[in-house]
Amino acid sequence: MHLALLAGLLVAATARAAPVATAVAGTTCGTVVYSGSAVQAAADAACDYVLDGGEAGSSSYPHRYNDYEGFYFGGVPGPYQEFPILASGAIYSGGRPGPDRVIITDDCEISGVITHTGASGNSFVGCSGTS
Repeated sequence: MHLALLAGLLVAATARAAPVATAVAGTTCGTVVYSGSAVQAAADAACDYVLDGGEAGSSSYPHRYNDYEGFYFGGVPGPYQEFPILASGAIYSGGRPGPDRVIITDDCEISGVITHTGASGNSFVGCSGTS
């Protein structure tokens, strides 16, 4: 009896500990539309570099994003890292980063997507869904 109860509790605990998969929303930066899977792929690449302490090619990405613009990022607290997301659909591996960035936390949580397109100077504005 006790063994069956213990086994049942272990199964229940394991079921609750399993991560819940959440779909990442797509976004539009200027006129460029990114699917949710493209946002996730760029964030995953950024996360790999953050966790390994590396950078893409000879670039400085990912690097700290200081949020001088004051984005809310859905309430996800920083610190943040920025990493290019490319209109071509390729994963950034160095070179020209283009105007768009995926923002993740140091713990690899996706915070938002921002762009230089339509912003003044070297500032950013939010892509759709990022405020």
